[in-house]
Amino acid sequence: MYKQIGFRGLGDTKNQLERAALSISNNIAEGFERGTTTELIHFLYIAKGSCGETRSMLCLCERVPRFIDLKFEISDLRSRSENISKQLHGWIESLKNTDIKGVNFLTDKTRKSFKRKREMDEFDLEMKKYKDELEQQLLERERQAGEDIKNQES
Repeated sequence: MYKQIGFRGLGDTKNQLERAALSISNNIAEGFERGTTTELIHFLYIAKGSCGETRSMLCLCERVPRFIDLKFEISDLRSRSENISKQLHGWIESLKNTDIKGVNFLTDKTRKSFKRKREMDEFDLEMKKYKDELEQQLLERERQAGEDIKNQES
């Protein structure tokens, strides 16, 4: 986008937009490499902030007359940044609710334990789905039997 439009006279804006956008992925990477869930969450919040900063800069660009021809592209980028922010929020919330303290704390024993728990949870979900399907079939049979009785009585 930068080569396509003239940032002449807006070099600071261009640089700030580039830095904010790059900061999103850099903070995700840094947080992940730290190896603890707490630090990952911290850096995801920073990435989320950079996402907001990027969105703010894009809002500014939408108001600059020389970018009027790129209104659609800028709006699309702003929408993507909103989506990224929502995804980061979801990731943060899921990490807040995990028992895993981070990859630095995982041992073979804890990895096996988490794997077993995940497999058991998946099995439980499968069994619930199977049970629900059987209950639906039973209800359908009962409904059909009721209709058959009504038809015989008529």
